Amino acid sequence: MWSGRYEDSSTGDAGAIRLSSATPSPGIARLQWLYALAAASFLPALALYYVGEEAIFPITSLEMWQHGEWVRQILYGMNLKHNPLLNWLIIPLASLAGWEHVLAVTRAITIAATVGTGLVLAWLCKAFYRDRAFAVFAALVYITLADSFFFRGWLAYADPLFAFFIFSAMGCLWLACDRANLGLLALGAAALFCGFMTKALTAYVFYGGAALVLLFADPRYRAFLLGPAAWAIHLAALALPFAWLFLLPENTGQGARMFAEIVAKLGPEGIGQYLLKLVTYPLEALVRFAPATFIAAYYLWQRRAPPVAAGDRVWRIALWIALIGFLPYWLAPQSSMRYLMPLYPLAGLLIGRMLWHAGAGAVAATLRWLTAVIAIKFIVVFVAFPVYQDQYRGRNYEEAARDILRRAAGHPLYVTNASARGLSVTAHLDVLRRPAPALTFPPGEWASGFVLAYEADAATGQLVETYRFGSNALYLLCRGEACAEK
Repeated sequence: MWSGRYEDSSTGDAGAIRLSSATPSPGIARLQWLYALAAASFLPALALYYVGEEAIFPITSLEMWQHGEWVRQILYGMNLKHNPLLNWLIIPLASLAGWEHVLAVTRAITIAATVGTGLVLAWLCKAFYRDRAFAVFAALVYITLADSFFFRGWLAYADPLFAFFIFSAMGCLWLACDRANLGLLALGAAALFCGFMTKALTAYVFYGGAALVLLFADPRYRAFLLGPAAWAIHLAALALPFAWLFLLPENTGQGARMFAEIVAKLGPEGIGQYLLKLVTYPLEALVRFAPATFIAAYYLWQRRAPPVAAGDRVWRIALWIALIGFLPYWLAPQSSMRYLMPLYPLAGLLIGRMLWHAGAGAVAATLRWLTAVIAIKFIVVFVAFPVYQDQYRGRNYEEAARDILRRAAGHPLYVTNASARGLSVTAHLDVLRRPAPALTFPPGEWASGFVLAYEADAATGQLVETYRFGSNALYLLCRGEACAEK
């Protein structure tokens, strides 16, 4: 499967690749400063308003804290049957910082995960290539991939933390095989379980794909992975999710929900849509990995040369791990690009190595492009996004929450709207209403009060106010005595 061979470096490590004198050598300090600037460009996002469904984790964390609940993830008083590791990180930090800062706390965790993933990639590249400059360069390519750099890398979703744990698990697995190090393997297994506790069982799909590639990559890897100690570590890693799902009474039904959620992605909405998805999904990945993909494609076309050195087996192993991980989401009728975030750092390694192999000129040009991208990012987070949120959607979530709180003063207030707009307004209300309990779904019978609803439904209550957020609306309805004071 693998062409070329590993050459022992001067350090004597079996996995390191000897570097040629033609290797580009940009200043390490410049690369580190660029990475630090790229990381710093995420910080202004801490002050932005809610985007999309970001409010899920702030709301569930506050509800879990108010109920003294650490196992069930609660939204509007109902068990979501999702794993709560991100909530476990949010709750103590938001308690210390103040719950009015819960969104900033959640974003700080996801930003730290994104930046941390880049550091793990640098660690892995340095271990295999023995080149600090390339290690930082690969991390810089990763962190500036457009999809995570401008959007997913700072949003208060579970995906960046999931990616951090899963890529860390795969990296530890790979390096453990190369060094026959059971400590690294155990560390990777722990990171794997943390990935599961962050999001879903798909953590084991990514890890299993990497293990499958490594089994065939080298006889030494195979001997290590099939040894009794490695079997014991992996059996323990497999047993932990089953213990979580089936030994805790609070998690009854969660395993079935996870399985049903995965199966639901396998149902095509139509043959035409499925065929279109097969064509567009890899193209979408190329666009979302800009600008590095386009720079690498340009130099690959211009030079008509192999993408990397013939003996670069690290690159080929990374390519196979990325392809095996990509394939299920490409072939699944329904999947989002964010599901691939554990593979983003591998894209940084693969694209970064292609640019490195293209020579010093290509690396210098790439750094100029990435410097420009970082400058654009600062403009986006300091100017474009705040203007958008002030003029179109964002600030009005908080303004609506304050108006609703004024209208509903002294009366019960409920929520049935779990759309992005409903979640965002509810998150503000939950913080503004403290120490009152967070909003919940209304009880089966309620005679008086207000409710945030999807529609102005007369069967639910009388319309009090319609709040517009761009092209979407949120409806405040009332019943009983509350309507007299609307």
